[in-house]
Amino acid sequence: MLSQTLVSCRPLSVRYHILFSLCVALALSAYDAGAESNHKNLGQKDGRAERMAAVRGSFGTYAGAKGKQGRVDREQLLRELVDSHVRTYNWLIWTRDTDWDDLKLFLPAARDQGINVWVTLVPPSESPPRSKYYSEPFRLDYERWAIEIAKLSLREPNLVAWSIDDFTHNLQFYTPEMVTKMVGAARAINPRVAFVPCSYFPRITEALFDGYRDNIDGILFPYRSESTKAGLTDSTLVIEEVKRIREMAGPEFPIIVDVYASAHSRLGASTPEYVRDVMERARKSADGVLIYCHQRPETEKYELIKSLFKQWSTE
Repeated sequence: MLSQTLVSCRPLSVRYHILFSLCVALALSAYDAGAESNHKNLGQKDGRAERMAAVRGSFGTYAGAKGKQGRVDREQLLRELVDSHVRTYNWLIWTRDTDWDDLKLFLPAARDQGINVWVTLVPPSESPPRSKYYSEPFRLDYERWAIEIAKLSLREPNLVAWSIDDFTHNLQFYTPEMVTKMVGAARAINPRVAFVPCSYFPRITEALFDGYRDNIDGILFPYRSESTKAGLTDSTLVIEEVKRIREMAGPEFPIIVDVYASAHSRLGASTPEYVRDVMERARKSADGVLIYCHQRPETEKYELIKSLFKQWSTE
């Protein structure tokens, strides 16, 4: 387009020199404006694509880090993550006032081992007065959390996503307007850090995507067979439930299945066989698998999780 414009402006004599120069300037200006617009649109598109790509293919564990003198035992956690072939670790900021500080120390060591990290915060329903602990230090100031997480992700690029636990249980608090504001604050600093809220099957609806689609880059989906009867015994509904979510979300939207290896306060404990079945079915149907919670070494669940992650890491 630019070359055609230049040809049409070619001067025939010296007296047309000024006209020619003006024509070139206008053509270049139009070209630059178009290039800038294309670059902006491409950047917006690539930002979302990069955020989704950063969480797609994740497999790893979530929370459950052992303490040491009131702090996360980062060295032991990292040894266990490497041993179990984890690709992603979801760092929960909740029960220790030092979780945020320990995260900053953990990220470089995880990066050296090729491990991506998510950060999960707790919502109002898991904060005082309903619970003993806040996510510290910013508590319920989620816009501040978004800003600080985004700033940290610029320094530590393996911090690829952040999440809020039980997000869909707290939608009266997390209104679309509020989420737009807090996610926008994060993207203004780092458009590559993804927001992947924890969302449960009965509350994953068309209305959820209508209100929040532009601000969420994936869903962390804790599987509990809730399309029939909630529990941690029936692994057969994973594929069908993921399929139903994907029909609402669209084919490119990442769905990360969260598998209960630890007991649920109301639904009880899961068996090793259940954990294996849910993991394998989620691997076939979803875009990633996280284990809640990180298990202790030398237990049956730890060994089966390690075995599957080792297999997946070579595929």
